[in-house]
Amino acid sequence: MGTVPSDIEIARAAVKKPIFQIGEALGIPAEDLVPYGHDKAKLSARFIAAQAGRPDGKLILVTAINPTPAGEGKTTTTVGLGDGLNRIGKRAIICVREPSLGPCFGVKGGAAGGGYAQVVPMEDINLHFTGDFHAITSAHNLLAAMLDNHIYWGNALDLDLRRITWKRVMDMNDRALRQIVGPLGGVSNGFPRESGFDITVASEIMAILCLSTDLQDLEQRLGAIIVGYRRDRTPVFARDLKADGAMAVLLKDAMQPNLVQTLENNPAFVHGGPFANIAHGCNSVVATQTALKLADYVVTEAGFGADLGAEKFFDIKCRKAGLSPAAAVIVATVRALKMNGGVAKADLGAENVDALKRGCVNLGRHIENLQKFGVPVVVAINHFSSDTPQEVEALKAYVAELGVEAILCRHWAEGSAGIEDLARRVAEIADGGTADFKPLYPDHLPLMEKIETVAREIYRAGDVTADAAVREQLRRFEEEGYGHLPVCIAKTQYSFSTTPDLLGAPSGHVVPVREVRLSAGAGFVVAITGEIRTMPGLPRSPSAERIALNDAGYIEGLF
Repeated sequence: MGTVPSDIEIARAAVKKPIFQIGEALGIPAEDLVPYGHDKAKLSARFIAAQAGRPDGKLILVTAINPTPAGEGKTTTTVGLGDGLNRIGKRAIICVREPSLGPCFGVKGGAAGGGYAQVVPMEDINLHFTGDFHAITSAHNLLAAMLDNHIYWGNALDLDLRRITWKRVMDMNDRALRQIVGPLGGVSNGFPRESGFDITVASEIMAILCLSTDLQDLEQRLGAIIVGYRRDRTPVFARDLKADGAMAVLLKDAMQPNLVQTLENNPAFVHGGPFANIAHGCNSVVATQTALKLADYVVTEAGFGADLGAEKFFDIKCRKAGLSPAAAVIVATVRALKMNGGVAKADLGAENVDALKRGCVNLGRHIENLQKFGVPVVVAINHFSSDTPQEVEALKAYVAELGVEAILCRHWAEGSAGIEDLARRVAEIADGGTADFKPLYPDHLPLMEKIETVAREIYRAGDVTADAAVREQLRRFEEEGYGHLPVCIAKTQYSFSTTPDLLGAPSGHVVPVREVRLSAGAGFVVAITGEIRTMPGLPRSPSAERIALNDAGYIEGLF
């Protein structure tokens, strides 16, 4: 038996078509593609605007159970399903997010899929790609620099230095930068104050780019960013600093979706990349809306488990963009469900049907939750070679009791040939028109009640706690006219609770809200719970220790 090639080896062996051919198959003229080399390009704003009158295809969401070290394969399944739909004669495009350098060099790895279900060029996508993240970082930090510069030159806007909310960002995990004091060094450097760094994917500008519909909308949202408050608690906006125009200039190219291809030469938009545990976790609205004009089916993903990514996809992205998904796929693996059932990672290769059945409650909870949004659900069993027939049948039987179908998928090993059954079923569900999408809560509900609704209905919490300062801040947001906004709850991705190691389907737990932030430009209120951080740290042994160039000049260790 030969050695199984790694993801990066499979990607490197891909026979890619010139990106203009991928665009041509979608009806995109060469003059509306801005090439970044031979195998990736940005789509022009002119072409996007010209598609406005075309009918929309059907939108399919791919989400998953809570992530475990055993692996689930949500992006891999998204890519595989897109390939599978094209294989059975459907016109399909996938829309996924751009990976952050933090996880690539930390522990999670990249986000280009895996095995024979990948988007390529994998190395570029997982590294600097077309520079979108760098543009977002630069625009964010330009606003921070202009803010400090304004204070240095007299603070005409009367900003209260104790109430400045705008931090700086970088696209790397670095816990040492979570809390800083600066500028130091005397009068010539400015006024000392406490601040900190978030990771770029947590930046409000990342959310703004992903939720904006065009450059005009982008600039208006940038201007609406609140950078801090005066002593009388009135907000100071980015437009007050006259920063919105320059920020939009930096983001002009980043705003345009990136067109690449799968290993099977099918089209993919890779654009935007907010994390679902600390942001809204979806690819850009402009990429999704454009894809819906160009294809009969659009397969997109939302980050981490359905309790985070899918909820925010429905309650934030779909609500804001007027999207109406036709179907949802929940990805699960036998291995991950056994881990939810109490099996240690080292023992996952051994058959354990009883543990699988215990762990299936995590999947069952996600199925029940998604059904609350009125979207029909199907389960994709992402196959591993260690899965036994008995385990697969037990999983299918559990799902059938909930009135849902589970389909075994072998796309990692076989590409589109291994996911045809799921593709046919998803197309059938989407074409059936049974979806009756609705968000979980109405716009008019008070902000605290929105947080409580998500916590109780999705996380199955028994209570939500927040101290007087948090509740007062929410009240102020409402007084300022932001009470209609949806909420974006920052929470650990590993559990329905705020305790990472509480696996399965816990209920009755307490969700502590320790901080709330207003993202006025993006159009949501962030509620930070538990110990979640908006600047992650590197693990004890980061992936960066194993990433290098080999003697032939190829990258090794990136996945």
